Amino acid sequence: MATYMFLLYNDPNWYKKLSPEEMQKATEKYMAWTRLPFVKDGKRLAGDPGHVVRPNGGQPRATDGPYSETKEILGGYYTIEAASYDEAVQRALTLPHLDYGGTVEVRHVYGT
Repeated sequence: MATYMFLLYNDPNWYKKLSPEEMQKATEKYMAWTRLPFVKDGKRLAGDPGHVVRPNGGQPRATDGPYSETKEILGGYYTIEAASYDEAVQRALTLPHLDYGGTVEVRHVYGT
């Protein structure tokens, strides 16, 4: 089985539109998805924009992120196993993240 990474993007304030009951339901959906047998790992990232480190005239320089202007942030990730890229994409289509306006980037992990 190959390993794939799902990068989860969304508006940083998406959850503020949910009632407490809707937020509880969303949390339950994500937790249930995380327990599926093909899911290897997954984490939510902190809400801060992070930092970007780039070369700058031969000297690395850290700047506040994100590295491009966007209305979405990278909010988390999953790593999964799948027999093919097509199967990985089909599994991504079942992510609850899509129910809340999120975007999922599917990437094959090199060497797996």
